[in-house]
Amino acid sequence: MQDKYNHLEVESAAQTHWQMHDAYRVTEDKDRKKFYACSMLPYPSGKLHMGHVRNYTINDMLTRQLRMQGWNVLMPMGWDAFGLPAENAALKNKVPPARWTYDNIAYMKKQMQAMGLAIDWSREVATCDPEYYKWNQWLFLKMLEKGIAYRKTQVVNWDPVDQTVLANEQVIDGRGWRTGALVEKREIPGYYLKITDYAQELLDHVQVGGDKATLTGWPDKVRLMQENWIGKSSGVRFAFTHDIQDSSGQLIQDGRMYVFTTRADTIMGVTFCAVAPEHPLAQHAAAGNEKLAAFIEECKKGGTTEAELALKEKEGMATGLFVTHPLTGQQVEVWVGNYVLMSYGDGAVMGVPAHDERDFAFALKYRLPIAQVVAVEGETFSTAAWAEWYGDKQKCVCVNSGVLDGLNHAQAVDKVAALLADKGLGEKKTTWRLRDWGVSRQRYWGTPIPIIHCADCGPQPVPEQDLPVVLPPDLVPDGSGNPLVKSEVFHAGVTCPCCGKPARRETDTMDTFVDSSWYFMRYCDAHNHDAMVGAGSDYWMPMDQYIGGIEHAILHLLYARFWTKVMRDLGLVKVDEPFTKLLTQGMVLNHIYSRKSAKGAKDYFWPHDVEHVLDDSGKVVGAKLKNAAESSDGLLPVGTAIDYEGVGTMSKSKNNGVDPQHLIEKYGADTARLYTMFTAPPELTLEWNDAAVEGSYRFLRRVYNFGHKLLGINYVPAIALALSADSLDDITFDAPAKALRLEVHTVLKQVDYDYQRMQYNTVVSGAMKMLNALEGFKGLDSAEGQIAAIESFGILLRVLYPATPHLTHVLWQELGYAKKQGDLLDAAWPQVDPKALEQDELELVLQVNGKLRGSVRVPASADKAEIERLALASADAQKHMQGAAPKKVVVVPGRLINIVV
Repeated sequence: MQDKYNHLEVESAAQTHWQMHDAYRVTEDKDRKKFYACSMLPYPSGKLHMGHVRNYTINDMLTRQLRMQGWNVLMPMGWDAFGLPAENAALKNKVPPARWTYDNIAYMKKQMQAMGLAIDWSREVATCDPEYYKWNQWLFLKMLEKGIAYRKTQVVNWDPVDQTVLANEQVIDGRGWRTGALVEKREIPGYYLKITDYAQELLDHVQVGGDKATLTGWPDKVRLMQENWIGKSSGVRFAFTHDIQDSSGQLIQDGRMYVFTTRADTIMGVTFCAVAPEHPLAQHAAAGNEKLAAFIEECKKGGTTEAELALKEKEGMATGLFVTHPLTGQQVEVWVGNYVLMSYGDGAVMGVPAHDERDFAFALKYRLPIAQVVAVEGETFSTAAWAEWYGDKQKCVCVNSGVLDGLNHAQAVDKVAALLADKGLGEKKTTWRLRDWGVSRQRYWGTPIPIIHCADCGPQPVPEQDLPVVLPPDLVPDGSGNPLVKSEVFHAGVTCPCCGKPARRETDTMDTFVDSSWYFMRYCDAHNHDAMVGAGSDYWMPMDQYIGGIEHAILHLLYARFWTKVMRDLGLVKVDEPFTKLLTQGMVLNHIYSRKSAKGAKDYFWPHDVEHVLDDSGKVVGAKLKNAAESSDGLLPVGTAIDYEGVGTMSKSKNNGVDPQHLIEKYGADTARLYTMFTAPPELTLEWNDAAVEGSYRFLRRVYNFGHKLLGINYVPAIALALSADSLDDITFDAPAKALRLEVHTVLKQVDYDYQRMQYNTVVSGAMKMLNALEGFKGLDSAEGQIAAIESFGILLRVLYPATPHLTHVLWQELGYAKKQGDLLDAAWPQVDPKALEQDELELVLQVNGKLRGSVRVPASADKAEIERLALASADAQKHMQGAAPKKVVVVPGRLINIVV
């Protein structure tokens, strides 16, 4: 063992040992309790970032500690390898996405191995591997057979220059991200999955406070996010009638414009209706109105999702059309609104500006009538500004509403539903915000949809025996659309499965959320060539602990839950939900520094090139360069003033990331791991601090140095005793050894609790307390003291091991612990010794008249009378009593004594 801590040699030795013994390979064992812990599938972007380091270290600590407790623990890893970034990289670098992706996988895997993660690499999967995506295609065909998958037209963003479909995030201010061309909305056919068929079950299992909820191991905030996304609403669907005819003289939509509302109690306050730009009434009105037609075209630019529309300014234009109010018979003006989605409900909404905040703002903007129809006692209504109570359905009663006057919300809804039903114009209905999942993507780098198009027979499923439909791996996107369309290899020799005539393959590929919706099942049977999943999933699923970012709280987790339920209904798995517990780890933050160039561009600067400018109180008021740095204006000299933007998520684009590889080379993987665990609880954000990283390194060096110190003692007899727990019962420890054991076992008791609740920051602080106690121990000159020190250091190594496996592994081997207990990986977790917690004396707080006046030591076995006697006789008590006789003495066992004079 070297005199000084050399992290490179220590970590190399540990990793070589683990590789030689294939230490992390896991097999199913029905005689052992299992635990499946998994981090969310990473995208192979090229390099790990500190968010990865934190996520995987959390998983690794959990895995290692449970394995020491005797669990059969699975921690696998794979790659979410399909997707748009690979195509963008291919455009930039003129290489096939496959080559870029596999190169990145190789590099990132090497980085993960350098971190010392306890990953079972024998189960590795890459979603771009035909052996994996074959089963995407197979299950899609099964869904097609069951009617869960179906084909319909969809509205997409179309770049007329590149002749390609753009994702919503590629549309910037209504223009294509690459060409700058105005984006068009087009309807094209695509495939959808009926996730709405599972809406009720998806809601039941996640609903906070629901009597059918099973996902109680998830954070409430995530459950609420999913609950809101599924969006179950109970209300009334009804029709405004009209006599508007199309060019052929037929009533548009049979003379009925349907809407859905959860506030049927406000129906008498309708002063306008708004329809989506694609609504038949809007299209009819635009045919004879150039301004309206232009407005509708403008509405079609930009995003297609509800979330995007919510951020846009609400705009509208009158159509000149009117519909009839179903209860009052009044004529209601129809507007086109850019905030109304055709894909939600019936593409039309009733406008009640007095009691809907969005409608209120819209009405003020376009000077539409605002009619109050509900009221709260003691409140006065005004159209000057929106007040929260205007939309409060719990406290309101109907006013100015005829037959509804005086009714509360529930009563009014029932009454309105009955009135509408009598007229045959409406009924109570439950609707869902959730929409069927569109899985078609007009992209190359994804799972090919296994459909063949025949001119005579139409779309036909690829025969199961012909799967997988393999994606040509060597195509290079050039920005002119999906290269599969032009690929002769992809379409070569394809015939219709129905009639045998020449045909063409479907060139759409699947949404990459498909790939990540079941990979955790595939880990259980990673190399099963005959089935999507097998006996492995019966053993490992459901997953016991899932770890990932809050940004995946809705779509990924929702789709994974849906996919699992479909697999269950097809008899593939036996679980209802895939993830029993969920931890959403906090992001890693760092300082952000920027400067606007002369041309208005924004340059970002690395934190290591910057120093803060402080005011007299030490507050950061700015920043300046401490090293010369490149910018859009050329090389900026030292001292140049720049802007300090505070802290934010680490990002390559903002030059505030920290390269884990550099950190590992400079300080070691153990330091990187320890820092990310110690600095903040797993679920909270972590603010980067270079000085704290160095502090973590210094702590590990102290651990190493203490181990080296023990090696310098002739402790061979001591370690033999210390590693046999039974033998400690026969040892009479002196006072210093007792004190050490008391401190270490007291901390161990807390650490046990902290491991159970995954509060790894306090686990690390517990290890630091143990080391402080060992370094301050003065009893190494006695045999009993050596035994206590060896026992305590062995506890420290095991407590610290899940966070810093390399250093602790090497020390465990070098000091001889492995000879008695085997490799640290499978060493038994240390147990709290009740006898070590027993104390001969207790130190109690001493108060006089309720004020702290010192402390007093008493025998642990002392009764109340003896405690009173010792307290009254103590120098601190005599000093502050000043000769006065005590009126009473209050003893709180184990805590304090209060003398009242």
